[in-house]
Amino acid sequence: MSETADQLTVYSDYVCPFCYLGRASLEQYRERREEPLELEWHPFDLRRDKRNPDGSIDHSADDGKDDDYFEQARQNVRRLQAEYDVEMEQELATEVDSLPAQMASWYVQTEYPERWEAFDRAVFDALWTDGRDIGDADVLADLATSVDLPPEEIRAATEDDGLRTELEDAFDRASRQRITGVPTFVADGTAASGALPPDHLQRLVEQS
Repeated sequence: MSETADQLTVYSDYVCPFCYLGRASLEQYRERREEPLELEWHPFDLRRDKRNPDGSIDHSADDGKDDDYFEQARQNVRRLQAEYDVEMEQELATEVDSLPAQMASWYVQTEYPERWEAFDRAVFDALWTDGRDIGDADVLADLATSVDLPPEEIRAATEDDGLRTELEDAFDRASRQRITGVPTFVADGTAASGALPPDHLQRLVEQS
């Protein structure tokens, strides 16, 4: 019998549809586990090289992603939606900047770790199920209220320069650890990328 890990690390960004789909797959795997599985989140910034100072997205920045890339991404999103039985309001969110949401989530993970998963899920659902702008501090404050977190603290977190520096450091650490895309799941030193099916996540976690 293989030894089962009780923790899974995930690198993700809220504006990544495959992170949302991967999280849905993870929940399907967790539901069938007999033992709980702790999730440790590490942020990853897909917009880092395309973000203007005002938070808008600079689509003129060359990141190697053309129309063919985005059409293939949409097709993959639709395929995984059907496979994991996930409803989504949109397939891509190219105009949304997730940095405020990541700052808020980083704050919650640090100050209210027992509420982090609920907030994390609320942010993902707000963007992908409800089509809300998670770059808006008012939206994030509302999401905080919905999961019993103090909204004014969350609003303040989105404007905290110290938190932004911590988050930038976390992005740098991910880069040094050769995380190049999301979602990336890591269990017991083994990493796997993509919106993996529940069976693949089980093999990763249980190393069987």
